[in-house]
Amino acid sequence: MSTAAMTAPLAAPRDDASGFTRDRAMWGAIMLAPYVLVFAVMVVYPVAYGLWLGLNWNSYRALFADPIFIRTVVNTIIFLFVAVNLKFLIALMLSGFFVQQRPWIRIVLVLFILPWAVPSIPTILSFRVMLNPENGMLNQQLFQWFGIMEGPGWLTDPTLAFISSIFVHIWKSLPFWTLILITGRLAIAQDLYEAASVDGANRWQQFRFITWPSLATLYVTSTMLSMIWTLGDFNSVYLLTGGGPGDLNHVLATLGIRYMRNNNLDLGIASIIVAMPLILPMVFVMVKRLSKGPDA
Repeated sequence: MSTAAMTAPLAAPRDDASGFTRDRAMWGAIMLAPYVLVFAVMVVYPVAYGLWLGLNWNSYRALFADPIFIRTVVNTIIFLFVAVNLKFLIALMLSGFFVQQRPWIRIVLVLFILPWAVPSIPTILSFRVMLNPENGMLNQQLFQWFGIMEGPGWLTDPTLAFISSIFVHIWKSLPFWTLILITGRLAIAQDLYEAASVDGANRWQQFRFITWPSLATLYVTSTMLSMIWTLGDFNSVYLLTGGGPGDLNHVLATLGIRYMRNNNLDLGIASIIVAMPLILPMVFVMVKRLSKGPDA
């Protein structure tokens, strides 16, 4: 029997296999197409269109010549540094409190989570009403308890308004990051603490040599992620103060709205694009740490 006759019957299974592979690839492409379309419409197009609008270099010259923009950059840096670091220091301490196995602590934890669980708009607007210098609840209580006729201008004084925005941001996001650190603490083996107690280690030594080394990666990664989210926090500043008084308390997340309200779309887009040098390095570092695993 010739070689051609022997190999001829084997050609059909190969053709069937290749056809099956093509069918799988085709159905895979069909199933993937809606996701690609949604990604293109919801992500690629808005980003590309925004970058196209930001190609006007005159907008950047006008932006850097605006003193409000310079103050906004300073406000953003201060807001990031103070809000994120203070928030995580408090979250680190509270996570140690909430991991205690006591029934009443669980009840307190449920109440503690509520500010994060409820929608931002009504809660922040409630703070705006409470902090109103003229008829807000806080100044009314100061008058009733201490006889202070004119309370602090929580929303009319630039410094107090900025501090109030930081406080509201911390109050709103603190429960979430506390839960993240609680999860990290619960993942630590209790045998380590028991062995340390037997060896005579006090609470500070247990935290220094057991808790912190186990939480360090989670803490740093969460801090960088929080910085990215805080940089885009629009609600805490805009809903509470509107960037005021006198446009002195804007951050980069709210400055674009100021320009767009004044029909300066190009400046609004430019103010968003200039935030990219702050965001992209943090995203790069965070992704690089995550790619290295838990020992990063």
